[in-house]
Amino acid sequence: MLNKRGVFALGLQHVLAMYAGSMIVPLIIGGALKLSGAQMAYLIAADMFTCGIATLLQVVGTRFVGIQLPVVLGCTFTAVGPIIAIGHTTNLPTVFGSIIIAGILVFLAAPVFGKLLAFFPPIVTGSVVTIIGLSLIPVAMNDAAGGTGSPDFGQPRNLLLALGTLVLIILINRFFHGFIRSISVLVGLVAGTVAAYCLGMVNFSSVASASWVNIVHPLYFGRPQFSLPAVITMFIVCVVSMVESTGVYYALSKITDREITDKDIVKGLRAEGIAIVLGGLFNTFPYTTFSQNVGLVSMTRVKNRSVIVAAGIILLVLGLLPKVAALVTVIPSAVLGGAMIAMFGMVVAYGMNMLGNVDLRRNENLLIIACSISVGLGSAVVPQMFAHLPNTLNMLLQSGIVPGAVTAVAMNLFMNHFGTAELSRTEKVVSSVS
Repeated sequence: MLNKRGVFALGLQHVLAMYAGSMIVPLIIGGALKLSGAQMAYLIAADMFTCGIATLLQVVGTRFVGIQLPVVLGCTFTAVGPIIAIGHTTNLPTVFGSIIIAGILVFLAAPVFGKLLAFFPPIVTGSVVTIIGLSLIPVAMNDAAGGTGSPDFGQPRNLLLALGTLVLIILINRFFHGFIRSISVLVGLVAGTVAAYCLGMVNFSSVASASWVNIVHPLYFGRPQFSLPAVITMFIVCVVSMVESTGVYYALSKITDREITDKDIVKGLRAEGIAIVLGGLFNTFPYTTFSQNVGLVSMTRVKNRSVIVAAGIILLVLGLLPKVAALVTVIPSAVLGGAMIAMFGMVVAYGMNMLGNVDLRRNENLLIIACSISVGLGSAVVPQMFAHLPNTLNMLLQSGIVPGAVTAVAMNLFMNHFGTAELSRTEKVVSSVS
């Protein structure tokens, strides 16, 4: 039986395991969209606060909402590229409007998700995730050089900081196991920032000016605006997250020795839909189940949901402390870039892992993967090719995820005629994330 101190310590361990992965999303997006230090600090604080609400909603649950398994929710990496593309094409209120509508659609689609899943077998989800990861690599490399537009772009000290951060993350993953390995990115960011401070590259003025306590409030960036292309893009991102989350639910059910039913899956996806809507209202991002915390449950063998409740409360408290959020904003772009090379590379590797469950001996499958990745990545890397199209189509196509996903779905239907239909829904989902 765990005492209160044990529950708090284990809950803090879960927060540390997901902290770097969650906080780096607002850092990347805020940096790409040229937000001010105060706006970045708000994004991070609101993100932590909403992570806490989303986690508690999922773990505590009700008769109709929440999977009630030991899961922690955080920002999905698959949304980073599309959000940056939407933000560059329109504005932040349109980003958050698309997140709100996508969350509502996730909530409504939860009961019929099995039918949607038929359109997103591993060959489609693997291709889409690979496209997202590949399209983010230029963001990582630009930051590793010091950040686009910075006066010291490409300076040796930036490149050395990025390289040092990346090498440290690799060394931790090579020589350590368990919890230390799970926070390798966090350790790399802290060590890189310390090194940058010694070089005079860290400015703490934003931390000094931040208040100690502040209440996160909705619509910080203004009333949401709505655009059909942005909504379609964000919903595709959320469907991919639904597939991943469903696989995590099944994995956790095995770890915790609890049989879950279709109704449980629907309750879990409804909770994610609500969490995504809250993300839009609090001006943060779409949320999904964090797989690294599943690994922590498996490693520690602590299945008590009270530990995750403690993690959710810790996240809520962190979201009310602007100085903590501002502290994260002092991380130099070069240090972030070094960490992002590993993290975005892992997104690519995760997509390739999904594709590993596809029969690559069939030429039809190879052609689906080749065309969808080429179309998706080409659209993201050369968005100016759509400059002469109407604005709506231009915005819809240039993120890469929509043309890539549509190509994958259409070609899979044409080439395979739902070739994975003989699998049960459970087998499809598990195979897509195994």
